[in-house]
Amino acid sequence: MKQHECDVLVVGSGAGGLATAVAAAHRRLDVLVVEKEPVFGGTTARSGGWMWIPCNGPAQRAGVQDSVEEARRYLQHEAGAHFDAARVDAFLDAGPRAVEFFENETALQFDLGPTFADYHPDAPGGKDGGRSIVARPFDGRELGREIKRLRPPLSEITFLGMMIGSGKELLHFFNVLRSPVSAGYVAVLFFKFLRDMLFHGRPMRLMNGNALVGRLAKSAFAKGVPIWTDAPVRDLIRDDAGRVTGAVVHGPEGPVQVHARRGVVLAAGGFPQDAVRRKALMPHAPSGHEHASPAPPGNTGDGLRLGESVGATVDTSLPHAAAWVPISRPRRADGTLGTFPHFVDRSKPGVIAVTRSGTRFVNEADSYHDFCQAMVARCRQEGGEIAAWFITDHRAFRRYGLGFAKPAPVPFGKLIRDGYLLQGRSLRKLAAQFGGDGEALERTVAQFNTHARNGEDPEFGKGSTSYNRSLGDPDHKPNPCLAPIQTGPFYAVKLVIGDLGTFAGLKADENARVLDESGQPIAGLYTVGNDAASIMGGNYPGGGITLGPAITFGYIAARHMAGGNQ
Repeated sequence: MKQHECDVLVVGSGAGGLATAVAAAHRRLDVLVVEKEPVFGGTTARSGGWMWIPCNGPAQRAGVQDSVEEARRYLQHEAGAHFDAARVDAFLDAGPRAVEFFENETALQFDLGPTFADYHPDAPGGKDGGRSIVARPFDGRELGREIKRLRPPLSEITFLGMMIGSGKELLHFFNVLRSPVSAGYVAVLFFKFLRDMLFHGRPMRLMNGNALVGRLAKSAFAKGVPIWTDAPVRDLIRDDAGRVTGAVVHGPEGPVQVHARRGVVLAAGGFPQDAVRRKALMPHAPSGHEHASPAPPGNTGDGLRLGESVGATVDTSLPHAAAWVPISRPRRADGTLGTFPHFVDRSKPGVIAVTRSGTRFVNEADSYHDFCQAMVARCRQEGGEIAAWFITDHRAFRRYGLGFAKPAPVPFGKLIRDGYLLQGRSLRKLAAQFGGDGEALERTVAQFNTHARNGEDPEFGKGSTSYNRSLGDPDHKPNPCLAPIQTGPFYAVKLVIGDLGTFAGLKADENARVLDESGQPIAGLYTVGNDAASIMGGNYPGGGITLGPAITFGYIAARHMAGGNQ
């Protein structure tokens, strides 16, 4: 068998794995990254790319008032009985240092989301903005030939293949027919996109998670870190004392025994596509298949199984095994079903969610994680399939779109023919299409409209928090999240439960070392990203609570393997 020597072997090429590799290489360690799929970037490359890191440098420079004490109080409130003090303290201490390191020593640069509020901003220690940052847009041409190996973004959340940023950029797309400035802005982006497709075969303007991976990958290559793709890890190697000293990697040219002097880092992205573990840990998916994940197909829990093979344990005690998000399933050109995660449309005025009973069950503008919990609870109460439907009218639909269906002037007839978008001339006819109670839906909408005209939602409080309002329509008054549903035809999109990453993962300590059944570190084995049990206690406190800890604990793991404390 072929042999390869290095200091650090990183299994997985998402944000956690690449952050570890870059930080370790900066400390003059010899690093190898291996990835089972033919492209690198993992789920990160498909994601929104936000990172939740309190007291980060961009926020401090913008004058955001925050403190470690407030952030700790917020996380303690969010995690409740599952608060892991040692790991949370390590994250809060190292997070700002990690951001400073990446800003000063690598190609990774950040932009602040100043109005991107915590998901429970009114909770103790919660903030109205400043804790979420995102990678600055990146020119993919800086990767040279390696751009061909970068995983493309999730097609369902692009427009004509273009990646669209959040905030002001998204507003330009919404206002393309209403503002000459917005029309010009979008036209420039579109012509740049056409140029890139002509000369490169893919967009070169990388945004969000694609930009995060692109910047980390450029930094890794600049520091001499190779990324082997099509290279799954089959087994970990241990010495006679039980220390993990490497792994057997099955590359395109056969198996290679990789010896890692300082450590092996499991960063393979959790188990969102592992039907067996989903069946065991996701109550809404009794067979393991009643779940739709936008994660890449290769995220099948390899890191967890590798850890378990050497005595590690998966923390299954968290109240939620994953970060839930409502998903709709548009049909792709090849006939397969895509996955569209609903981030923005939930908050728009003139949109509500109902179950088959025809009644609302949640503040639609609350976080996607909270939305799904309420959806599961109501569907269990009512019995039958765990599903819900977004409902809107023609005015709101053509203004904001609904899920994968885009706003005017984009046509939508094919989506109706495919069965993705339901249309009815009346609310009763719309309800009949999804087997809902039409009379109840009429009552629900009438009651909703009575208060929505005044910008009020006494039943669920839609638009009542800064997080709600941040994703509404700032030009709609008095409440950016509320408008009556009254102008037919009416539209609906079916929602099922999906995830934005798994929470249940390998138990680890504050230095990212994997723990055995007795709670002791397994020598030579580390874990970051979604392979590690979430420090959020099974809750979802804010935008980026997966990727923020991922790059932070990657920084921590590299520091520990190098023998440093800073």
